[in-house]
Amino acid sequence: MTSSASTDSWYQDAAAAQIKSERLEKAELLNGRAAMLGFVIGVLTEAITGHGIVSQITLGAFGCN
Repeated sequence: MTSSASTDSWYQDAAAAQIKSERLEKAELLNGRAAMLGFVIGVLTEAITGHGIVSQITLGAFGCN
């Protein structure tokens, strides 16, 4: 009976590892999409305001024009 229990445990561990891998893959996909969206928004804001991306970030902190 220990053979069956260890086999069940192995299947559970394998399934848990696969689920974790799939979750990490989805998280990385979401992070990549968020980064691309942020970059595009920064470039569009630069085109509209005329301030570079670095200037946009430091604008509130230093009050530069």
